[in-house]
Amino acid sequence: MAFRLRFIKDDTKFPFMGFRSVSFPLSALLSVLTVLAFFAIGVNFGIDFKGGTLVELQAKGTTANISEVRERSNALGFGSIEVAEFGSPRELLLRVELQTAPTAAEQERAQQNVVSKLRETFGNDYEFRRVEVVGPRVSGELVQNGTIGVIVGIIGVLIYLWFRFEWQFAVGAVIATLHDIVLTIGFFVVMQLTFDMTSIAVILTILGYSLNDTVVVYDRIREMLRKYKKLALTDVIDIAINSTLSRTVITATTTFLAMLAMAIFGGEVLRSFSLAMLFGVVIGTYSSIFIAAPILIYLGLKTGGGVKGDKDEEAKPVPGKALAPGARA
Repeated sequence: MAFRLRFIKDDTKFPFMGFRSVSFPLSALLSVLTVLAFFAIGVNFGIDFKGGTLVELQAKGTTANISEVRERSNALGFGSIEVAEFGSPRELLLRVELQTAPTAAEQERAQQNVVSKLRETFGNDYEFRRVEVVGPRVSGELVQNGTIGVIVGIIGVLIYLWFRFEWQFAVGAVIATLHDIVLTIGFFVVMQLTFDMTSIAVILTILGYSLNDTVVVYDRIREMLRKYKKLALTDVIDIAINSTLSRTVITATTTFLAMLAMAIFGGEVLRSFSLAMLFGVVIGTYSSIFIAAPILIYLGLKTGGGVKGDKDEEAKPVPGKALAPGARA
């Protein structure tokens, strides 16, 4: 006799659509708070977007003296310099602001001068583990390319779903995707995680993860629309979500555990990435069920064979569920 491990019972009948009156106002509130936080607190842009110099130091002794490093680095006259412990008590991270100059070429030389002065000042006591210098021209290009990448990704989603499903599915998926992106940026703002090119990769990864989950749910909804033509749309969506619930839970759990391990053992370099991905897995799963699916109701999706490329089939009763009043099997 074969043994099957089930996290979710096969006959689950959880009324997901009954929570749409809560999920939509909640998501709208969180989105508004994200916009307010974006302007009130601001994003902690990394060196990729702001430009400047990033230096990782490791003390040759047992511990690093943060106050001494801060005092000596500020005495160099390069403006505000952030000094923070990085990973272990022996490691420090220095962020030097972008140096101003009349021309871009002079700014580049000024940035290189920062590295030279830091090496002269701390070379005897600290080992230089990593040095990153990003000029204003490069940082501007990175901002532009990162923004274009996100926009192109969203447009690609819209085009794919427009041909794959009815227009309501395409619009619903894009709204859910924008919802995930906005709340992920809000997470960066509230947690003050460094937002750099890796963060763009996080957003695109979350976009893909959420879209994959949404397409699975949408495909099952379309299948159930062919099968149960006489049921209310809310009942059809509930049946579809419950039938994919086991897959959703297992996928989300395994991805979450992988990101959790990365957050715990990946060190400071991967901290922003892994924490944002943890949040993205949760919010992507939530939006697929409580945003992307119920929004089809408000977009006017019809039951009864109104799906692209599908032939009419006889309606069949839902196992274990009574038909709506006046409906016939």
